[in-house]
Amino acid sequence: MRRNSRLGAVLLAAVSAVALGTGAPAGAAGPAADQKLDGTILVSGSTCTWTGASTSALPPGALSVDRTTVNRPGGNLSCTGGITATLDNNPVFTFDDAAGTARTDAIDITGKQSFISCRYRASGIVWDRQTGTRTYLNRAFTATKTSGSFLCPGSVTTPAGGASMLFR
Repeated sequence: MRRNSRLGAVLLAAVSAVALGTGAPAGAAGPAADQKLDGTILVSGSTCTWTGASTSALPPGALSVDRTTVNRPGGNLSCTGGITATLDNNPVFTFDDAAGTARTDAIDITGKQSFISCRYRASGIVWDRQTGTRTYLNRAFTATKTSGSFLCPGSVTTPAGGASMLFR
């Protein structure tokens, strides 16, 4: 059962990582012309990362992250610990520069370990911008299982700061 709890935690980590299609105000750290997103998250001894995901616009305007540039083979999302993850939607992000925050509409992700598959969804995730950078850290949130094995946890929680993303 511990292994399945770990899968749920890592899946939520991947949810967190994908959710960070956010950035700082356009002038905060120089021009951001690439419209790319890199992400890393550590959960239960596993790390999920990707680099170079495409976004539809530059912050602080609303933007979406293209899941085909996160998922393999178009992207390079990978997790340690024998887990694979797939982003199932194109998350939309909005920014509040005055508050230094970003918000994700929803993240829908599927993870697999061995023969076990679990799908989770989190909505309304809030991210805090790190001063003087384009890096955002998540606030704690819970993702709920939407489908998958009875061995998957019903929900998984990512603690505050469990994900770090860089919009470039």
